[in-house]
Amino acid sequence: MLVLDFINVGNGDSILIQELEGGARRFAMLVDCGHDNLIRDDHPVLQDPRSRRIYAGDFLKKQGIGRLDILLATHFHRDHIGGLGRILEAAEVDRFLATYVPPEKTPPLDPDGDNGLPGAAQNLLRCLDIYATALREHPGRVGEFVEIPGDKVETLRLTEELTMDIYAGEPALYPRQKAVYDAAFRGERNRHDLMRWTKSMNISSLRQRLYYHGKEIVLGGDMYGAAWDNDTLTPCDILKLPHHASLTSSTRKTVSRLAPKTIVVCVAAGRPDERPHPFIISLLKEYTEDIRFTDAVEIPGLVEPQFHESVHMEIE
Repeated sequence: MLVLDFINVGNGDSILIQELEGGARRFAMLVDCGHDNLIRDDHPVLQDPRSRRIYAGDFLKKQGIGRLDILLATHFHRDHIGGLGRILEAAEVDRFLATYVPPEKTPPLDPDGDNGLPGAAQNLLRCLDIYATALREHPGRVGEFVEIPGDKVETLRLTEELTMDIYAGEPALYPRQKAVYDAAFRGERNRHDLMRWTKSMNISSLRQRLYYHGKEIVLGGDMYGAAWDNDTLTPCDILKLPHHASLTSSTRKTVSRLAPKTIVVCVAAGRPDERPHPFIISLLKEYTEDIRFTDAVEIPGLVEPQFHESVHMEIE
């Protein structure tokens, strides 16, 4: 049986994928780590006592998971990599898959120092610093680092019955990412390069398609819908919608070709930036009524709030 938990980390993504047999865990993979804070400082204070937001690392502990076969980072925004430290506290990782791995023994990047950078560039450094700090403070918790080059589709046989394809963005993105990040760790602060890369982080996001017992699950990372409109897309059973159902997260072309039976949106309730966007939810409802939200989202006339620690699914 394949068990999927789209964890309610509030802001961000963290998806636990397990294969169970006779109640025993045969395989466990986590895609993304969630944010390092359940409440962002630029969002409304969480006041509803029914909220069941949880850090991804704490969710692993509650599930009794002390080892992950794979941890996959789709990209390095704070709401996808911020929870890495808590995860490494909770579980050892056999293989860490990402498009970039920081150099060993990196010094802190001091993103909030007197560097004269605009806020967006400082935020990029902050995300990278959180990522590198988590690895530096938890030595020996990762068995193997695997850098995904991003120049082809990677196909992994995860178990006898579970396969995963990993799709990247444009191949030219990843050498550019490496150059920008390596320069940052060398102490360079090139305002132009940092600002240009901030605009490319989401479209460098990895996507996954899982195959299990005739079912197909697509995890969209934060790749904007228009960025994969020209890909060869085939129908799937479950779609994790990209980028928290923002206005740019999907297009009619993408949704119609994927034709998902179930859609999951990883998003915090009460976000002030129209995520999820009512137009996108209305578009999705043209294709399926089975739309599930990790947090207790409420959109009058469209979505009623549901309180849970995860969107939980089981596939026989």
